[in-house]
Amino acid sequence: MAIVQQFKPTDYATRQAFAETMTDLTTDDKIVMMSDEAHFHLDGYVNKQNFRYWSPTNPEELHERPLHCPKVTVWCGVTKSCVIGPYFFEEGGRTVTVNSQRYLLMLKNVLLPELQRNRLVRRRMWFQQDGATSHTANEVMDFLRSKFRGRVISRFGDIAWPARSPDLSIIVIFLWGFLKARVYKNKPRTLVELKEAISQEIANLPPAMLEKVFDSFSARLEECLAKEGRYLQVLNV
Repeated sequence: MAIVQQFKPTDYATRQAFAETMTDLTTDDKIVMMSDEAHFHLDGYVNKQNFRYWSPTNPEELHERPLHCPKVTVWCGVTKSCVIGPYFFEEGGRTVTVNSQRYLLMLKNVLLPELQRNRLVRRRMWFQQDGATSHTANEVMDFLRSKFRGRVISRFGDIAWPARSPDLSIIVIFLWGFLKARVYKNKPRTLVELKEAISQEIANLPPAMLEKVFDSFSARLEECLAKEGRYLQVLNV
């Protein structure tokens, strides 16, 4: 069973319009960057499929985990050729909440220099973000519009990002799950080790994998159009 957000009646048309526009972008020679943040908790996660007991009596086995586990909040941007990031939202070595001021500083001090370093031309790039409040604050949107003129995919952007649609985000359906499956294999014991593992796994991502992900995304857009904006059957890239 897959638990998903309930759509509103207007969501179907918005998702269809987004899929149509993105289909044109991904078949053209344009660069699309999808971005997002995610939390990585130090205790990782427990796969319940690996903890099954067949017994005539209850084994009374418990898995203890802290109520407030230490975590890092990481941002990444994904294109067909590379991953920009990771960027960890922290101050004085401590994880902080993503607000509009911190997000804007990241865009200015991390995203733009990294685009230059990777020789990604902004005049051809479309930048996507979801509709989080920190992303759509006036000062953030003004900055993005000035740097990606006419090429912002977001709530209030040049292309409207459809609400309640993580299944249409490459970074959500691919990157976070892929990283969490790899990062926790060696059971990092400190936040420093956790951040190092995240950075290493991103650095090791082969370009061919990113190309395959974007090719699969095109198929996902086609399915969204065929289903008239409804939920997609295929949940993985």
